[in-house]
Amino acid sequence: MPQSSLQVVTYAIADAMLAGPADPATMVERMTRVLGESADWMTGLARRVERRFGARWDSVEAKHLSKIIAETAGFVAAWRSENRPRIVRVLTRPPVQRPAPRWLRDVTLPQLPTLGDLAAWLDVEPLELDWFADRWRVAAHDATTRLHHYSYKAIEKRDGRCRIIEIPKSRLRELQRKVLHGLLDRIPAHDAVHGFRRGRNTVTFAAPHAGKAVVFRFDLTDFFASVHAGRVYSAIHALGYPLEVARALTALCTNRVPSGRLLAPDVRDRIDWQERQRYRNRHLPQGAPTSPALANLCAFRLDLRLAGLARSVGASYTRYADDLAFSGGNDLSRMTERLSIRVAAIAIEEGFAVNMRKTRVMRHAVRQHLAGVVVNSHPNLERPAFDALKALLTNCVRHGPRSQNRDAHTDFRAHLAGRVAHVTMLNAARGEKLKGIFERIGWDERDQS
Repeated sequence: MPQSSLQVVTYAIADAMLAGPADPATMVERMTRVLGESADWMTGLARRVERRFGARWDSVEAKHLSKIIAETAGFVAAWRSENRPRIVRVLTRPPVQRPAPRWLRDVTLPQLPTLGDLAAWLDVEPLELDWFADRWRVAAHDATTRLHHYSYKAIEKRDGRCRIIEIPKSRLRELQRKVLHGLLDRIPAHDAVHGFRRGRNTVTFAAPHAGKAVVFRFDLTDFFASVHAGRVYSAIHALGYPLEVARALTALCTNRVPSGRLLAPDVRDRIDWQERQRYRNRHLPQGAPTSPALANLCAFRLDLRLAGLARSVGASYTRYADDLAFSGGNDLSRMTERLSIRVAAIAIEEGFAVNMRKTRVMRHAVRQHLAGVVVNSHPNLERPAFDALKALLTNCVRHGPRSQNRDAHTDFRAHLAGRVAHVTMLNAARGEKLKGIFERIGWDERDQS
């Protein structure tokens, strides 16, 4: 029988060690079974591995142990001898889904210990899962091939720059929605979070800051693109899912924009180098249904620390997507610089960045507004926003709704009804005025799409 290479042997020994608990005695038993005989160096190796990796045994990979094995003096001596260690059988770690962390003890997560289980749960064939979860199958510079799972749209910002919307194609979007509704929706976000949560909205985000002496608003730069694949993987793996399943779920929910799209004329000069690097690395795509929930999950530590900071200075804290809000009394207004520096530092430490140009400090003498909601005395709608919606509804009455659907909403009637309901929630009197205009609009099937 031909001799196996050093790498094959050390990986086989590592697999045997990982095929059971991190107990030195049982590790030695498994190594003996794999090599067909015991050796003096096994006990010292097993004890060293247990001390170093025992506390995180479920997340250790064979490559972590292979190097230690190859550097163990007793194994090296045996490998250099005439009777080299030889593999007689293979043992592998059985896939096991670990219990969810204690803070999710009341949450039932789907049991997906293997890739086969994940494929069955998603109702796809294993080869289809491999295709959709492939890390990168297409040349990075090619932006137009049909093999890509995403299409791209550049949206202009107010400052003339642009944001890239990454739109998953229908089949991948269907799988992402299954992940969202079957898994991610079951995981609660931090209580300070009001974006992308059922029963929460811009009004609940702004309401805790009404009637305060000072309101701070911070903006996180490239919120979704800042959450790279490594952070997504760590968050999913921490839920108890095995390595391969966590990797597949991460690949299903992350993307990297091909260089060809980043260098296209409508984008090239409208994003800076840092933004381009974020898009080139695997990240949460803005446009995928799973991205908001995963962003909230990955920002849990950020919210935890910012909420703690707020408590320490007697302030209130809420977050809506990339908008951070703090508010408090006169004491808080005297620590503007200190708070701004501390928020920026925490954001950096948690993998985000505050756009300092968009930071606003709003004292009671000026209009205090958050996400379009005025909070000087009570939550209310900004007058310019009310006037713009009133004009839009009036033009729908005069010229027909189809002429006003400039953003091509698929259900324009539902879109307008939602905006009117939002105003009503903030200001009942203004809402009734807009309802009266809305009810005078003449609709037909073509006008609603």
